[in-house]
Amino acid sequence: MPGAVFGHMADGQAVGRHSLSLGSLRVDIIEFGAVVTRIAVPDRTGRSANVVLGLDTLRGYETVSPSFGAVIGRYANRIAGGRFSLDGHSYHLPVNEGPNTLHGGPQNFGKRLWRVEGSDATSLALALRSPDGEEGFPGNLEVRVRYSLPADGVLRIDYAATTDRPTVLNLTNHSYFNLAGEGTGSALGHLVQLESDAFTPTDATQIPTGAISPVAGTPFDFRTPYPLEARIRDGDPQLAIAKGYDHTFVLRGPAGTLRPAARCIDPTSGRRLDVWTTQPALQLYSGNNLDGTLIGPSGRIYRSGDGVCFETQDFPDAPNQPAFPSAVLRPGETFAATTEFRFSVA
Repeated sequence: MPGAVFGHMADGQAVGRHSLSLGSLRVDIIEFGAVVTRIAVPDRTGRSANVVLGLDTLRGYETVSPSFGAVIGRYANRIAGGRFSLDGHSYHLPVNEGPNTLHGGPQNFGKRLWRVEGSDATSLALALRSPDGEEGFPGNLEVRVRYSLPADGVLRIDYAATTDRPTVLNLTNHSYFNLAGEGTGSALGHLVQLESDAFTPTDATQIPTGAISPVAGTPFDFRTPYPLEARIRDGDPQLAIAKGYDHTFVLRGPAGTLRPAARCIDPTSGRRLDVWTTQPALQLYSGNNLDGTLIGPSGRIYRSGDGVCFETQDFPDAPNQPAFPSAVLRPGETFAATTEFRFSVA
């Protein structure tokens, strides 16, 4: 339900915080960036703790947040060279990560104030209009995100979008999880399992090469549960490029159907997260760029590996990769996707 004002943006606009609860699950979301600021779930002893990284102030989310908990768009992940062509037209985007565009540019959806379309004790519907030409993307885009708690321990995210011109679209939630609890230190001891037999290797700027490579025999094989820390320092060139895991995994099963994508377990607390999605791919990111400059609500410093992201999404750089599944949205079509974060105790 709506609570106190979380803060005021630099231009003076108030940003509300909404709290959802059902059974043992508590979730806080703010209107800025549609950011999930807190997910509180119990451990095997019944002790509840927040399991997502975040910041204390709205100003932090506006200025220094590495997309903690935000809804990312217009295009999550990377677009090579900040440009793409669609239907014979070339589009140029602001570059904000070396030569490339990351997450739709510096003023992506995670930096926008969303409007509330409805809320109650177990759900929150947010909407955003992205005008034609914003961050270089074509088309007036109407986006809706609905957070809901359909069952105890389940946070569901439903995305929908329409456009009045052909455009490209890739939406995800960018929560950093630490199932031991926010501020407890490294999450690299978590056991991770992915429903994936292949991943997309990248070049030196983390743009996919176009290959889809088997995970077998590599540090990217999470077909059975494996600690993140076990192989993260292997001398694999892909790990060296990203300073850890920051790669797209091709999910099993047909896109568009809700199916298991990932499992994560903290052996110490017993907390378990199962990720289900309708999306075709998942970006596994091990928080490599957390460098000790950010302090969370716990008052503890965040360092590399202190959180892990399971970003369900379309393929990175798909507008420039004809072999990848299309990420084009056209007038008359409705983009729709669902992801569920299901929490339990192992």
